[in-house]
Amino acid sequence: MRIKKAAVLGSGVMGSGIAAHLANVGIPTLLLDIVPKELTAEEQAKGWTLEHKQVRNRIVNQAVQRLLKQKPAPLMSKDNLALIEVGNFEDDFHRLAECDWIIEVVVERLDVKKSVFEKVDEVRKQGSIVSSNTSGISIEAMAEGRSDDFKKHFLGTHFFNPPRYLKLLEVIPTKHTDPAVVTFMKQFGENVLGKGVVLAKDTPNFIANRIGTYGLLVTVREMMKGGYSVGEVDSVTGPLIGRPKSATFRTLDVVGLDTFIHVANNVFEKVEGEEKEAFTVPSFMKTMVEKGWLGSKSGQGFFYKKGKDIFELNYETLEYEPTKKLKAPSIEMSKQAKGTANKLKALVYANDRAGQLLWNILSPTLLYSAQLLGEIADDIVAIDRAMKWGFGWELGPFETWDAIGVKQSVEKMKAEGRQVPSWVEDMLASGYEAFYKYEHGRVSYYDRGQYKPVEENEKVIHIQRLKEQKGVIKKNSGASLIDLGDDVALLEFHSPNNAIGFDIVQMINYALEEVDRNYKGLVIGNQGKNFCVGANLAMILMEAQDDNYFEIEMVVRQFQQAMMNIKYSTKPVVVAPFAMTLGGGTEICLPASRIQAAAETYMGLVEVGVGLIPGGGGNKELYIKHLSGMPNGVEFDLQKVANKVFETIAMAKVSTSAAEARELNFLNAQDGISINGDHLIHDAKQAVLALYESGYKPPVRKKIPVVGETGYAALLLGAQGMYYSGYISEHDLKIAKKLAYVIAGGSVPYGTEVDEQYLLDLEREAFLSLVGEPKTQARMQHMLVKGKPLRN
Repeated sequence: MRIKKAAVLGSGVMGSGIAAHLANVGIPTLLLDIVPKELTAEEQAKGWTLEHKQVRNRIVNQAVQRLLKQKPAPLMSKDNLALIEVGNFEDDFHRLAECDWIIEVVVERLDVKKSVFEKVDEVRKQGSIVSSNTSGISIEAMAEGRSDDFKKHFLGTHFFNPPRYLKLLEVIPTKHTDPAVVTFMKQFGENVLGKGVVLAKDTPNFIANRIGTYGLLVTVREMMKGGYSVGEVDSVTGPLIGRPKSATFRTLDVVGLDTFIHVANNVFEKVEGEEKEAFTVPSFMKTMVEKGWLGSKSGQGFFYKKGKDIFELNYETLEYEPTKKLKAPSIEMSKQAKGTANKLKALVYANDRAGQLLWNILSPTLLYSAQLLGEIADDIVAIDRAMKWGFGWELGPFETWDAIGVKQSVEKMKAEGRQVPSWVEDMLASGYEAFYKYEHGRVSYYDRGQYKPVEENEKVIHIQRLKEQKGVIKKNSGASLIDLGDDVALLEFHSPNNAIGFDIVQMINYALEEVDRNYKGLVIGNQGKNFCVGANLAMILMEAQDDNYFEIEMVVRQFQQAMMNIKYSTKPVVVAPFAMTLGGGTEICLPASRIQAAAETYMGLVEVGVGLIPGGGGNKELYIKHLSGMPNGVEFDLQKVANKVFETIAMAKVSTSAAEARELNFLNAQDGISINGDHLIHDAKQAVLALYESGYKPPVRKKIPVVGETGYAALLLGAQGMYYSGYISEHDLKIAKKLAYVIAGGSVPYGTEVDEQYLLDLEREAFLSLVGEPKTQARMQHMLVKGKPLRN
């Protein structure tokens, strides 16, 4: 089975988003929707008729145009739009015969879906996979009356919105689906689409929405019962307990209250008794929908923003009030605890308002998850993964239960008269006190009286488990060197925010020496929140305020030398960036033998935002990266190259994806992109081995042509124009002059070839002179305190 071309039926927010993601991974996609029944005023003015092609494809064309404007962007690069071909159900339906995968994303009505699939069955080629992106309609019911080949190749593929960013893909087979198709789609989902795939059963709302919706409704009812406010609930149901910042009610505002109620009703209509009661939507939420208070898309919901102030809804009066936060001793205690598991334990057993709220939210959700085992999924791992990948929970329900202590919590639940599923009681009676077991870097889960190993894609590498299995070669406060296996080493950063200080520089140099002696190559990567947000700004500011410029100069010089050591290492060095890769983080990537970036990598040299320029060789390396992209033997304009590099650094451009990082020349054609972030370390390791096996040789040190004095003047023209127009400050102009001087190569004639060390010296001098500026120090201070740039 191979998917070379796909089709998406339905171009709404979800359908167009799925088409965009297919284009992101390089799959040509046909996007179809219905033919409009009426002309717009604009179409009438142009003299078009309902038969005009632009009119017939209007709905899809508008959807495609929205892809370019949506935030966050569904496309990783605007160029990917070229892979989406538009059409309509009447003129282009026969073209489904060209496609290997047909995804239905039409309105959530069984009769409409069945009608669409009847037509699909007539035109599809034998063996093509057909799936529905429904969020809760029975997959089995959709396939009724279809051909045997259709049924064998039909299943549910439930993406979460937005498809580019949310990791979960629920795959829902029917009793007719060929097991080989299920296996293929799971592997395709993980390896090609970059998703976390869970196999779900054909039940209302599948896994994540079933439990997520239940948990949200439990929270709403608990708020009403306990007299809490919307803001109070959100202040404790977000990052404090390992959930997203949007917590409960901001999440509902983002999703849209109408959408949420539709999903809740999916279950409400199909279940009985207590469960039906649990999915009953409170009347005030229905009133909000009647008033059009749907959340973000309507401008107000549970929260309302007026100017810079945010107000919360009082659900009793339906009036907006200033936002409140819940205050309780357990909240302060939990902030002192390390890790989400310990924070949860400090909170849920506390006898205060926060503890009572969280216990009354969590305990029914944990019990509900346990009751549904076997009905919605075959094992606890699928349930935990669905909630982590679909709702952004740091810990799934059963991991949460382990964190608060299964035995202790069950005793409390039973004392309160809550019904604990018999299989959980049997587990405790058999002497098993946790749902998961961690031994020697391996994880097992409880299943019907025994522990079974958690199955994972072979490309998933957990650095922490690796350290538990193999230990650490060497470590200090900032980084650890680890054996990745197959004679490849890994340098992992673990300083606060992975900021670069002297400790990391020391470990880079040690790692390169160790790899030179004993390994085939080195991967530089980690599994923190971000790859690296730059240099240790606090340390630089503190030394500058103490006038300790000798110390700063020494650290910058050593950082520059470490980057040169990476570049000219005798063994291949592959850097694996992801998420925020800023300033010094980008500087570590640029000199490497290869970069293997996660698809979601936000890369940029952003030092001007704190009144500096890159100091670790970033200016030089980005300039060289641009030059190396020029074809051999073809004359090119050196000034245009210098202008481009100057513009990228002076405007602190940051890529919104790895694909865009390639457009900005932070990555070149040889560098790789991993669509699945969980496979990043594996892919980087394979890149090291490929380089080593092909007889890797470090680059030959060459002189670099620069634009010199005349080029410096040209670089400054734009900056001076912006200053005189009032767009940039006097200090911005001073930074621009320093940056232009470095990129131009100083006071030399145009076309002079200079040594790398000469450019590094220019860079370091400019960096140090800016560090001494009071306005730069004010910018650094502001960034450290406020987390955003100061324009002074």
